[in-house]
Amino acid sequence: MNWKDKHNVFFIGIGGIGMSALAYHMLSIGKAVYGYDRIPSLLTDQLISKGVHVVFDQSVSTIPDSCNTVENTLVIYTPAIPLEHPQLNYFKDNGFQVCKRSLVLGYLSHETFCIAVGGTHGKTTTSTLLAHLLMTNNSSFTAFLGGISENYQSNYLNNGSELMLVEADEFDRSFLTLDADMACVTSVDADHLDIYHSENDLMSSFSAFVAKVNDRNNLFHHFDLSFQGMTYGVEVAANFVSEVNKIAQGVFEFNLIHPNGMIKDLKATLPGRHNLANTTAACAMALKLGCDEGAIRKGLESFSGVQRRFSYQIKSGHVTYIDDYAHHPSEIDAIFNAVSEMYPNSIVAVVFQPHLFSRTRDFANDFASSLAKFDRVFLLPIYPAREKQIEGITSEWLLDMIENAHKKLIQKSEIAMSFIESEASVCLTLGAGDIGLEVKSIVSHLNNHYELG
Repeated sequence: MNWKDKHNVFFIGIGGIGMSALAYHMLSIGKAVYGYDRIPSLLTDQLISKGVHVVFDQSVSTIPDSCNTVENTLVIYTPAIPLEHPQLNYFKDNGFQVCKRSLVLGYLSHETFCIAVGGTHGKTTTSTLLAHLLMTNNSSFTAFLGGISENYQSNYLNNGSELMLVEADEFDRSFLTLDADMACVTSVDADHLDIYHSENDLMSSFSAFVAKVNDRNNLFHHFDLSFQGMTYGVEVAANFVSEVNKIAQGVFEFNLIHPNGMIKDLKATLPGRHNLANTTAACAMALKLGCDEGAIRKGLESFSGVQRRFSYQIKSGHVTYIDDYAHHPSEIDAIFNAVSEMYPNSIVAVVFQPHLFSRTRDFANDFASSLAKFDRVFLLPIYPAREKQIEGITSEWLLDMIENAHKKLIQKSEIAMSFIESEASVCLTLGAGDIGLEVKSIVSHLNNHYELG
């Protein structure tokens, strides 16, 4: 692949979280970056502010003239782009070098020591925390993250080139292109069944992913997974163990037991035991990568989290509002457990936007069971993303399955008022679609209602 000889890079789907990180990298190495996305967003706004030419019309006529030279233009696309996309087909039909994002990341991973963090849940938090620990240690690394770090307001960090840290995406088997020297698997739960035929098929893909790591001491995985590597967990028998001393206002004070000893009295600011497990994984890899105890301690206490991962939007005596990317039953369960632990006597209302018709269909019973645990349940219409409607699979259908007396189907414009009328003191918005775009408006309405200023 001779992509290094290309001066121009055109991204189809440049506003995606993974695509935008790669676009930033291309900018950092001196490429002229262009791209298309369906609608403007904060990510495209930030790219434009860096000098990237972004178009929002998929017609071929919007392709910049400078990207019409076959010998000088690389085209990168995301698998979320439909196969009939006019620009994609124009580039393919006219002999351009056209690559999936995962293939380009794969080539980059061949050139340096690559740390790949995968898993159906927890990979974004784990990889972003690890990046922060490496940054606190002033390690030489470049990171491609699957979320926006609150510390750096970016999904791309460049502090040198000795290491490459990448969130390894199992969707479309993308992570199998990576040449991982160190890897972590946080979890393997059935998901993406539109891609994988079964849970066994998904597990086989993860087995192929971890098989790329030659040194088993460089493979880290949650203790309940059966890979041959270094295990981690919270108060379990494992190679790296977090031993909880105290929980105060969602902050865990704990000891980290590792093969060479113990680091005492650490603090993890992310709520929920699932996040303490992610913290344990990040610390384990950081130690292996040479981070000292002081950097780990300082990094944990200064970590601000990831946007849309248990992100506090309002925290007052009247109401607490949290936004999260959770889109799988296991993730919803983890959120419920964390909120129940932190706010045991509160009325909790959840607004959930189902993501994908196929996922809603495949996990309907689990979604119904997970959502029914909350005191108030509000469902938005299903966000289709890359899919077409599946007959009979609707939010109304899912709502009927939820055994809860306080449930309702609403539209996005009704979210804030639904929270207010529910009299809940803890409010949650969950989902991987476009529900995150409503957060600013919801915050404004709740602040006005409760006179929070």
